[in-house]
Amino acid sequence: MKDRRPRDRGPKGRALDDAALDDIRNLLGERPRRRDLLIEFLHLVQDRYGYLSAAHLRALAEEMRLSQTEVYEVATFYDHFDIVKEGETPPPPLTIRVCDSVSCMLAGSETLISKLAAKADPNAIRVLRAPCMGRCDTAPAARIGNREVDHASAESLLRMASDGETETLVPAYTGLDSYRASGGYRLLERVRSGEISVDTLIETMQSAGLRGLGGAGFPAGRKWGIVRSYPGPRLMSINGDEGEPGTFKDRIYLERDPHRTFEGALIAAHAVEAERIYFYMRDEYPAVLQILRTEIAALEAAGLVEPGFIELRRGAGAYICGEESAMLESIEGKRGLPRHRPPYIAEAGLFGRPTLNHNVETLWWVRDIVEQGPEWFAKKGRPDHPGVRSWSVSGRVREPGVKLAPAGVTVRELIDDYCGGMAEGHEFKAYLPGGASGGILPASMGDIPLDFGGELARQGAFVGSHAIVIFSQVDSVKDVTLNLLNFFKHESCGQCTPCREGTEKMVTLLKTQDKFDEATVRDLEMVMRDASICGLGQAAPNPVNHLLTHFREDL
Repeated sequence: MKDRRPRDRGPKGRALDDAALDDIRNLLGERPRRRDLLIEFLHLVQDRYGYLSAAHLRALAEEMRLSQTEVYEVATFYDHFDIVKEGETPPPPLTIRVCDSVSCMLAGSETLISKLAAKADPNAIRVLRAPCMGRCDTAPAARIGNREVDHASAESLLRMASDGETETLVPAYTGLDSYRASGGYRLLERVRSGEISVDTLIETMQSAGLRGLGGAGFPAGRKWGIVRSYPGPRLMSINGDEGEPGTFKDRIYLERDPHRTFEGALIAAHAVEAERIYFYMRDEYPAVLQILRTEIAALEAAGLVEPGFIELRRGAGAYICGEESAMLESIEGKRGLPRHRPPYIAEAGLFGRPTLNHNVETLWWVRDIVEQGPEWFAKKGRPDHPGVRSWSVSGRVREPGVKLAPAGVTVRELIDDYCGGMAEGHEFKAYLPGGASGGILPASMGDIPLDFGGELARQGAFVGSHAIVIFSQVDSVKDVTLNLLNFFKHESCGQCTPCREGTEKMVTLLKTQDKFDEATVRDLEMVMRDASICGLGQAAPNPVNHLLTHFREDL
């Protein structure tokens, strides 16, 4: 029997709006329509219109010759993009984000959020919870529009909204001219001229004991050698996605002396013969992003780099992109989903090329190490713990902040010798040795040397990004653990079931008010550690493990 159903031979999906297409074309201008620039283009649209309308997403897909699904799935992956479908109400013109991560929770962020929600006009102001903003030493932290706010209060934020104080505020910092006046980039010239050989550089890094200071702690010199061993062309990436709760050291360095990181990066790129550097910076740092744009342009104008050699890429609110392979996916304009390994990114990284990836602080030390010698750096650490480290310390201490202290220092020494002791009325109870992922240890373990491996690892903890959060007798470790697990639940990329479902189930089990099901928690912990693809799911159970091991009285 003949099929008499009508056949639609026209295009499928959402119809193209010509006015929206003109908007997109005018916004993109002469920029190349490359696939890897999708997230940058989504930022352009969000910045210009305040949200991503369905019509503009459809037009962007048309202009970039991508499917609507591909554009939509990338846009919806990142927290800082606001998708508005047909018939939906766009967000208010102003957004206030309040950090609800652990240090800000201690400083009263829940009360701040409640007050703002009660007092702000919902038609004019949107109040959102946000994960760590990297301002843990000045908690509670907030962001109003593009302005970062320390020691935020509902009254100050509403006054700023009324007065229009919402633009990025850039702190004073050492720019290119000042940096060069103090000897900056002379070392780079010596390296580029061949006065200092690549082999000497690698040997210097290895002798100094410089390790990756973003969390993994892999020896820097060894990494350079591994990347060089693979055939080119090679690339380099800088991981500025400092999203681990309690961590803010990279922000401080870039807000004060960004060219130390740039010079270290250019030396490292020379060592591995990288054809381009991709600097990935989290969107939560608008002031840093403005500094980086300005100083990259200054480097190009001064002839220190070719135009485009350092390419700044802007994150969009996804903690998972701190994982190196997820970051590379994001740089390629995709969802930040961690890759299966092997191959490791040193062999097949960005765009399939061998890629050297470093954290901001790791590169910040390169100049000093080469100029002053590897022994100078190594001797700044404790025996068997070479080097000096930047510790982000927050919580119940008198003087929080970034503290330069030896590798192998103890948390008790950090509190007493670097932070002026505990805050008034507070007694040391517990601490995070490495941000949300590193576990929670009691004060009785406050004399363990803080470094990669060693006794800290034997206690099921790690130093990670060197984020130390201090708790006192007024804090419930169960509440702290719930805060950390809620963070992991929110930030799970959803790619693998053990992490996606495990973090949600763990939060549910911790919230149970009747008999605590420890057997189920322990089983879930094992599955998450053994079967999650990346470190987020593998490390998420650490606080729960330590809650059950050391703080049963807080259950």
